[in-house]
Amino acid sequence: MDIRLPRLALVAVLALPVLAHARPVVLSTQLAAYKGNGAYLALYLTDGNGKYQRTLWVAGKKAKYFKHLPDWARGSGLQPAAYDGLSGASVTRGGALKVTVDIADELIDAGYQIRIDSAVEDKRDNRAEVIVPLTAAGAGKPVAGKVYVESFTYSF
Repeated sequence: MDIRLPRLALVAVLALPVLAHARPVVLSTQLAAYKGNGAYLALYLTDGNGKYQRTLWVAGKKAKYFKHLPDWARGSGLQPAAYDGLSGASVTRGGALKVTVDIADELIDAGYQIRIDSAVEDKRDNRAEVIVPLTAAGAGKPVAGKVYVESFTYSF
């Protein structure tokens, strides 16, 4: 038996946790009591320049309406792989959305942002309704949205 294989396996097992550190992040979105139907929301991660990196959650089940979440739609290319397993029902006016996602530790305090696009049927679509830097200091601090989102908070 080659003695290098067990050593290589041990090194791989010890290195894996270092490469895979992620923490659960709770995303809490409270909608305003606007007049109208439930809202479609796209919560996504961008780099410091606003370039789309990954989808965190999409509220709204009918993919044909996703095009109304403009910045997220452009960044994700509306590819099902970008949101498969990361979607649920739309959020009713005055309602709340609370989801937990895993975000790599190295993205926190590294210039990344959490953004939310929103849309409501027969109402205006809102690109980047919420933009919040992903920082340890910002955790737990509510941020107001522009139209449909009353407040957004993330916590570790």
